[in-house]
Amino acid sequence: MSGFFTAVLAVGVVLGFMILIHEFGHYAAAKLLGVRVEVFSIGFGKRLLGFRRGDTDYRIAAIPLGGYVKMSGENPMDERTGDPAEFMSHPRWHRFIIAIAGPSMNILLAVGLLAVVYMVHYEYPAFLDKPAVIAWVKHDSAAAQAGLQSGDRIIRIDDIENPTWDQVYPKVMLSPNQPMDITIQRGAESFQKTITPKPVTASEVGSAGWYAEQSVIVGDMESDMPAAKAGIKEGDRIVAMDGKPLPSIDTMIESLQDTKDKPVDFTIVRDGRELHFRVQPVLAKTEDANEQRYRIGFQTSTEMKTGRLPLAAAFERSLEDNKKTSLMILELVQKLLQGKVSPRTIEGPIGIGRAAGQAASEKGWTPLMELTAAISLNLGIFNLLPIPILDGGVILLLVIEGFMRRDISLRIKERIYQAAFVFLVLFAVMVIYNDMVKTIPGLAQRLP
Repeated sequence: MSGFFTAVLAVGVVLGFMILIHEFGHYAAAKLLGVRVEVFSIGFGKRLLGFRRGDTDYRIAAIPLGGYVKMSGENPMDERTGDPAEFMSHPRWHRFIIAIAGPSMNILLAVGLLAVVYMVHYEYPAFLDKPAVIAWVKHDSAAAQAGLQSGDRIIRIDDIENPTWDQVYPKVMLSPNQPMDITIQRGAESFQKTITPKPVTASEVGSAGWYAEQSVIVGDMESDMPAAKAGIKEGDRIVAMDGKPLPSIDTMIESLQDTKDKPVDFTIVRDGRELHFRVQPVLAKTEDANEQRYRIGFQTSTEMKTGRLPLAAAFERSLEDNKKTSLMILELVQKLLQGKVSPRTIEGPIGIGRAAGQAASEKGWTPLMELTAAISLNLGIFNLLPIPILDGGVILLLVIEGFMRRDISLRIKERIYQAAFVFLVLFAVMVIYNDMVKTIPGLAQRLP
């Protein structure tokens, strides 16, 4: 239960802070441009305490999840009095700046948080910046069906030349059931192939079934599982299984499904010494609530590169990483609209809560900071989508009105906002349903 409360607290604090920053952007821009702000609230619901300064009621409300800003006359359906301090009385470029200020604050915060993280503790998996040389190919995977082998190097995937694993994995994840053109180098020759990644896990992300070479390092142990009972410890490096080298954790996972509950001999390096353990796998649940497989009971820990970056380099790296993530988010949205990616790819409040709880329970504050930056970026980009009610919708209508050189009629705006509201409600229901399906085993089969 402590893990559950940690997740709830973490997601409440993170999302609340993100929404508060977003609303502060609208508030600051409105104040700067002379729009009257009637309420700046931390939290929602009943007013608990606060104070009034000028025209604004600064308050703390009963539900401490984010906040909101209420500007005078901001609702197009409200009756306009002609007061120059009303939102709708200001020129379109003023309203544009106010609308874009909220998402901009989220994006700027994401860049700033990552830059701070990189200055204090810059850390990433060691294999990601290596050339995409295949260490192992999963049996009956898309890569295996295309005839790829261990040792092959991916020298082109779609439009990316000489990619690293950091570029390959996201491309494949966003392409389930979609043919991808690749060029492979094998020895002195190169040749072209087409692979179609298969959807895997409850999120139905794409997997080619190829894997980079990664050290198999034991992470969190499950005390009631065979690995812990056999004497394997956190931090051990597993170098061989039944006498065969282990290029990655995925190799071990597939091999365990072949050997099932047959005892397996592991060769482990601990503090420079080579040790041997015999472990009998058991059929057990995985991180995917709908799946069981033969396991020995530990989470793998990735070999990391660590360091600190100076201010300029940290800021530059943060800009680069946020740009790359933004393009991935936009690609995901595009493929969702085209029906090429399953809606289950989207994480809802339950998935975000899980991630926040895990980040909050890790050592140090940088994992939670990185997650906060990622959520802030997602929130900023989501609010820029051209959906009425969202900031992006407001911006779109302002742009259309600018070309028309007149305001869209209130009747049409009302219909647009009603349709957008229904869409957002249905979208929220879909996301929460997908969250539940991914969390509760067999729910999709039990629901009509």
